[in-house]
Amino acid sequence: MAENPQSRKNNVAVKEAIAAILMYEIADPRLQTLTINSVVVSRDRSVARVYVLADRIEHSQALEGLESAKGRIRSLLGARLGWRNTPRLTFFLDPMLEHTAIIEAVLRDAPATMAQAKDEDGYPILDVKDWFSDDESFDEADSDIGSDLDE
Repeated sequence: MAENPQSRKNNVAVKEAIAAILMYEIADPRLQTLTINSVVVSRDRSVARVYVLADRIEHSQALEGLESAKGRIRSLLGARLGWRNTPRLTFFLDPMLEHTAIIEAVLRDAPATMAQAKDEDGYPILDVKDWFSDDESFDEADSDIGSDLDE
């Protein structure tokens, strides 16, 4: 779904409200280390997809805690937002940590040629000496260039 200023405002409002509810209103120990990463609210505000981060060991416990507190969170969310309809909450574990680990592994294993210096347009910066073969030295080629101009 394309994000416009109003949907972004709704997403941020729901995210901040749920984070405050989890921090101050819900006393479930399974939700102590939980982080709300992002929220996507539907256009008609009927559904909110909440993406959370938790330790790998606590994934199942965090989801169980969220499912058990879903009704309480939704009622407190409705009181905080003041919208006509309170969105139905669905919680998802955000795969960001796994994706980050995969990207780090790929970057660590990247070949050394990828680390070549580039100019502001993204083209590799080559040394002029690289243009000539090993049997032809840079000094010889430089002296040949000036001889064409003398004639």
